[in-house]
Amino acid sequence: MHGVRPSGVMTKDPEHSRIERILAGEQHLYADMVDKYKSYAYTIAQKILQNRPEAEEASQDAFIKAYHHLKGFNFQSKFSTWLYRIVFNTAISYKRKNRQQFQSIENTVIEYQGEAEGMLEKNDKKRFLHLALAKLNDADRAALTLFYLDEFSLEEIAEITGMQANTAKVRIHRARQRLADELKNILNQEALTL
Repeated sequence: MHGVRPSGVMTKDPEHSRIERILAGEQHLYADMVDKYKSYAYTIAQKILQNRPEAEEASQDAFIKAYHHLKGFNFQSKFSTWLYRIVFNTAISYKRKNRQQFQSIENTVIEYQGEAEGMLEKNDKKRFLHLALAKLNDADRAALTLFYLDEFSLEEIAEITGMQANTAKVRIHRARQRLADELKNILNQEALTL
């Protein structure tokens, strides 16, 4: 009875009833789920892989895996959290598989188009932040991204990554310190080139 809710339990989450309908044979409804979450699934994969084509492929693979394992969904968590864990794990698998490949130059180049000085400063801050994030390991980068940029709770991050909530909290704290150190190094190197 893996993935089946106890009888008599009412679900108020409309996504849970949509999943039940998909499992009952209305597969076309899964396309709505894909449309709803594809952008965010891609964002998670992109943060880990730092490569657009790979992120697109990984997020598509994650949707296929989620569909094939939908009967294992336990209805105790949100579908989005369950899906994002699949996306996270799929992207990490891609990263391990392609570790020897060089990072595409398009991911490291930032273009400036004669913007106002304030905009350049904003772009510089973003560039330095992205450079510092790129120097972190995959797990640290993913934890910071999920917590600060995507605003997931510690419990959601724990569920997505498979960590305990306390472990996620410690990882985020340490990753933030590493990020600050990397930013300091980048800014010091930048100052030396001026």
